[in-house]
Amino acid sequence: MAFHEGLSVISFWGLDLPAPGGSNPGMAAAHSPSSASDTTSEPSSEAAPADAGGDLAYRRVILKISGEGFSKAGEFGITPEELALIADEIAAAGRLGTQTAVVVGGGNIIRGAQLARDGKIDQSTADYMGMLGTVINGMALKESLENLGQPARLMSAIDIPAVAEPFIRARAIRHLEKGRVVILAAGTGNPFFTTDTCAALRGAELGADVVLKATKVDGIYTADPRTDPDATRYEKLTFNEAFEQQLGVMDLTALTMCMERNLPIVVFDFKTPGNIRRVVKGEPLGTLVTN
Repeated sequence: MAFHEGLSVISFWGLDLPAPGGSNPGMAAAHSPSSASDTTSEPSSEAAPADAGGDLAYRRVILKISGEGFSKAGEFGITPEELALIADEIAAAGRLGTQTAVVVGGGNIIRGAQLARDGKIDQSTADYMGMLGTVINGMALKESLENLGQPARLMSAIDIPAVAEPFIRARAIRHLEKGRVVILAAGTGNPFFTTDTCAALRGAELGADVVLKATKVDGIYTADPRTDPDATRYEKLTFNEAFEQQLGVMDLTALTMCMERNLPIVVFDFKTPGNIRRVVKGEPLGTLVTN
């Protein structure tokens, strides 16, 4: 952070803020060195907040994508085609005026929970390893979005300043208002909490209108539709019904937080092109969980 006496401006992580008691006479202040996530040049249109989206049902959304969404079924790592699909869909939603924060999982990189269950690694250590996996996915997604011309920022709940900004609520909101996609990595930064819980927590913090849980099935079913041909899809559920029927929408901590904050959840198939746009426009898709 630097104070420039002649301009009375504080430059902090690339944001120019008037210094207490000072004023900005309209001159451009020199910036302190940016983080690695700020070094990519972006279109000048980024400077203006997205003001489209008058017909959107959800203006600010938390999109939760599991690590498995970055790879083909049964594979590990990042599949270029799957990464491109995710980036294309998020960028298309951004063009509608949607403010999107993406919580990424890391199961395609490492399954920390499995290591802990096998007794090979302590649960806390395994969870931190999983957080690092989400950072890898976040880095890949950020680059893919920017290659499409969609400005993006990677924010991490654990300090990795060489590759990501630290998560700071006010800064994340400002990025969203500027039309940037905010990619949230490393979960909550604490072991024993899932990325589902992170999605619920960040949704509450950032004032999101909805949590969009992207899956490979088109909603919540009475049973697993892959194994039970008689399974039927719910169009709407209440949080209490999801609890009582143990439908596995999200982990209980995440589900409880969404219920208490009156934050709806939409579970939908994001592998179908255009589905993210359809959801934010309010088209009936997947399963809606509300109070």
